[in-house]
Amino acid sequence: MSSSTVEPTLPPPDRTTPEHPSHEAHLARPHHHHPPAGRRPGNRLAGLAGLVDAHALALLRATVGIVFVGFGVLKLFPSASPAEQLAVDAATKMTLGLVPETVLLLSLAALETAIGIGLIVGRRLLRPALVAFFLHMGGVFSTLVLLPDAMWQPHSPAPTMEGQYVVKNVVLVAVCLVVAANEWGRRPRP
Repeated sequence: MSSSTVEPTLPPPDRTTPEHPSHEAHLARPHHHHPPAGRRPGNRLAGLAGLVDAHALALLRATVGIVFVGFGVLKLFPSASPAEQLAVDAATKMTLGLVPETVLLLSLAALETAIGIGLIVGRRLLRPALVAFFLHMGGVFSTLVLLPDAMWQPHSPAPTMEGQYVVKNVVLVAVCLVVAANEWGRRPRP
């Protein structure tokens, strides 16, 4: 008894269409239902990214404005702001102790609230709000020099908790630099 094995033969490849090795792998995979093009998750993310991109400057202005209004309003209520004493101490040094603490605190509260409102509203209030913001930040960062014992850990270049509270304002400065660059880069309004 003899057994013979017959090897299958494949038809010759069709030379008119290019070979696609991935085509065979694609046929082996189960087919999944794909939602219409407008409903794919990637398209939704792209749509959201486009929306954020279209309103990025307004979003930046509004978020920094909300932070400023919130911190400004807190200073209107005694002991409500954790930065109240730090702000008063720095402002007292800057004014050489000539202005009463309550006046300094109310002035800071009004300034921060006004900056916040100007950033949120924009339009004609935006440029004065940006100028006030950068002047205010000059005062804020001066505390790193004016109040070294409160800002820096002893025998270390590391900031204290209060110092970190001041240093993190570099983020707000960066945001407002972007907003200012856009605002001052535009043509003047009629």
